[in-house]
Amino acid sequence: MDDLQYVGGVMDQTLRELEVINRWLGGNAVTLSALARLSNQIPQKHLEVADLGCGRGDMLRHIQRWADARKIKVSLTGIDANPYIVAAAQRHLQGLAVKLQAINILSDEFSKLQFDIVIGTLFYHHFTDDELVVIFSGLRAQCRVGFIINDIHRHPFAYYSIKALTQIFSRSEMVKYDAPLSVLRAFRRAEIETILQRAGCTNYQLRWRWAFRWQIVVRTPQKGLIL
Repeated sequence: MDDLQYVGGVMDQTLRELEVINRWLGGNAVTLSALARLSNQIPQKHLEVADLGCGRGDMLRHIQRWADARKIKVSLTGIDANPYIVAAAQRHLQGLAVKLQAINILSDEFSKLQFDIVIGTLFYHHFTDDELVVIFSGLRAQCRVGFIINDIHRHPFAYYSIKALTQIFSRSEMVKYDAPLSVLRAFRRAEIETILQRAGCTNYQLRWRWAFRWQIVVRTPQKGLIL
């Protein structure tokens, strides 16, 4: 999945299966409940939300439904470094008002963007600790309200469970390889807390959620906004 040149049917199958895994293992709810906590603390009824590593945009569609149910106006942006994935999202999200961009989040181009809230679901474990320090430091300045981390708790049970499940049910060789690898590259509590501290993030809540997810809500109030 980290190969930005990877395209084709295997990638399409992989993206579809990752959506199913995220839905059945509760990952969508982790992001949406964090979004609700952040949005409940601000006065405006219009949110600018960006999804980093958006894939085919499944989470963006969930956010639009969540916002519609609460009569909150949202401007949605999906960002992925792989142009093929962005094109897949454009096809998958036809009819949804969303801006999709092929941008590397470590680039100067991305650092100039501003949002209210940024989310990342099963995304941040693809980066090194030093890269995450740079990313989170940047998001502190780019997010007017805060950012959300929904990622994996590195644990033996999580590793062997997802390895077994993907071997039995997955048709994607990429999923069979990448899913267990993602657990190995993920975080224990002390590790993600150290990264946040190095990035200057002190106002955050970290919770464990099923299935082996860290839900982290980082508040980044800007001048004139009291949370």
